[in-house]
This record gives sequence, C-alpha cells and structure tokens, in this order.
Amino acid sequence: MDRALAGCAGHCLAAGDHLAIRAMPVPSLVLALLDALEEPALLVERERTQAANRAASDLLGAGLVGQDVRFAIRQPHALDAILRGRPGSFEVVGIGGIDRSFEVVLTALADGLLLVRLVDRSARRAAEKAQVDFVANASHELRTPLAAVLGFSETLADEVPLPEEIRRRFGAQIHSQAERMMVIIRDLMSLSRIAADRFSAPSETLSLGAIIGEAVTAAAPLAESRACRIEVAVEDGGAAVRGDGAQLRQLLDNLIGNAVRYGCPGEGGVIRIGLAEQGEWLRLSVRDWGEGVSARHLPRLTERFYRVDAARSRDGGGTGLGLAIVAQIVERHRGLLQIRSRPGEGTEVEVRLPRA
Repeated sequence: MDRALAGCAGHCLAAGDHLAIRAMPVPSLVLALLDALEEPALLVERERTQAANRAASDLLGAGLVGQDVRFAIRQPHALDAILRGRPGSFEVVGIGGIDRSFEVVLTALADGLLLVRLVDRSARRAAEKAQVDFVANASHELRTPLAAVLGFSETLADEVPLPEEIRRRFGAQIHSQAERMMVIIRDLMSLSRIAADRFSAPSETLSLGAIIGEAVTAAAPLAESRACRIEVAVEDGGAAVRGDGAQLRQLLDNLIGNAVRYGCPGEGGVIRIGLAEQGEWLRLSVRDWGEGVSARHLPRLTERFYRVDAARSRDGGGTGLGLAIVAQIVERHRGLLQIRSRPGEGTEVEVRLPRA
C-alpha cells in the first residue's frame, strides 16, 4: 500500500494502461487509497496535515485536515520524526491514550508528501506483558515449595543425628511440597494443552449428566473431609454435548473442588450442582453458600494465579489456576461462562454449552 500511494502521487496521470486510474484525479485517488488503509494514516506536507483517513479521525479527532500536524500528533518522539520528514519506523506509547502502543511508520512520497501510518501494537504488548507476568508468577509459585524441599532435605542430609519424630516430620513436609509442585506443573501443562487445541472444536458426543456423576463420585472423599454435602439436580441425564470428555471432567473437578474447599465453611455445608436444558444450550451450574466474593474481584477470577485470599487458597491446596483452566475449556467448547457472587451469600458458577 505504501508503494501504491507513492506511485500514484507522482505517476497516476501518466499511467496510460489503466484507464480507470488515469481518469481519476490524483488527489482523489490518493484519498481513496488512504481511506482503504485499516490503520490510522495521515498525509503530511511541510508540517501541515493534507489528508487523514477515517481511522485517523476516529483516533486523533475530527478536523485534522489543513491543521498543523502538532494538532494531531503530540507525542514528542513521533512529532520530532514527522517534522524531520525522515522515513523509518519506531514504536511509541501515548498516542490516542496513555497506555496505547503504536508503531509509527513514515514513508516519503512524491511531491514532498510524508505518509504517516499508526499501527496499533497495544494487543501485542499486552500479550507480551501477560506472558512475562505468567512466567514470573509460575516461577514464584514453584519457588516457595522448592525452597521448603531444599531446606528440609539439607537438614536431613546433615550428619548431625535427628530424632526419628523430626526426621519423619521433615520427610512428610518434603513429600507434601513435592506434591504441591506436581499439582502446579500439572495445571500448567493442562493450560498449555488446552491453549494448543483452542481452535479445534471438540467432536465427541458425550452425556454431560454421566460426566457430572463421575466428578461427584471423585469429589466425595474431599466433601466428606469437609463435612460437606453435594446435591445434584439433573433434569435430563441423557442430554448430550459435543465435547472433549477429559476436559469437561477437568472443568467439573475444578468447579466442584473450588466449591467444596471455599464454599463449605463448616459442618452442614451444601454444594448444589444443576443441569438443565435452555433452548440450544445446556446450563450447568455449581452453587455454594460460602463466604462469597466481592464484586471487585469477579472480573479477575479467571486470570492465571489470581487469588482472592492467597494464603487461604494455598492452605486449601489451590494453585490459582483452576478457574483459568475452566475459562479456557469453556472457550474451546464454544460455550459461555458466568460467575455470580456476593459476600455472605455464596457463589454460583454457570457454564452454558451448545447441545449436540
């Protein structure tokens, strides 16, 4: 597109083998090409904006044409490069918003015109930041149990004799922390596998009621240890979805496990699992009557390693990845996820999946 603009600016009227182009005045053709660009673009000549496409007007404001380019671009680095008129590209932050990142691409055209394109890199930068944060959080989560394993093992390896009771306690701590690392690694691998398959829709036809039954049976020991009762209300046990059986089972394991750990505060607690048909959807819900979560936390509950109460989560055996895994599984199954909660009233997680 840059070359097309450059060529038309100097040669369109002389191009005899394209009659439609030749019949069109140069300024009009340049404006049409400029407006065809998806990214914001300006034509600048001697510090003045000669043309701007719709995307530029949406980003920088209306009334740019005919104004000094400083009216449109205020970011110092970008403005200095434009005023110098030197072709090149660089990335800046602060155009169109404090945190927005743009690659500024400057292309010299004929007749002293400078094409200024603003390519939005905000999404890429956000993804890079999320990746860096993810690695940092994963390292932190693994560092804590690893430090405990190293500390206890160094003591056990010391030649100083230890009482058998202490030796056994240290050995149990090493085993416990090693198991915790295995759980974190398992969840990280799950996230990776689900992300790798996210563009591939599941094709198995499965009974969601049967998967609920398997998950409830598997959660029974944990529920008993917390004196928690699991109630199941399935309207149509034969209702089918197209899904990945292992992933749907993991989704239910995570939702039921979270509800039992954090939604059963004491003896007599109840977890209710529901399954009902709603038109073209199957509605799965997991409801508890625990402490609940304040509204400010709800938008972040599916972030990796996000915890409302970090200490309580670790004590309960949580990794901070459970709901992130649930969200990715729902996305892969082309479903919908909604979390409702209020302090003192408990939490309900609703998953809607397309019927087979």
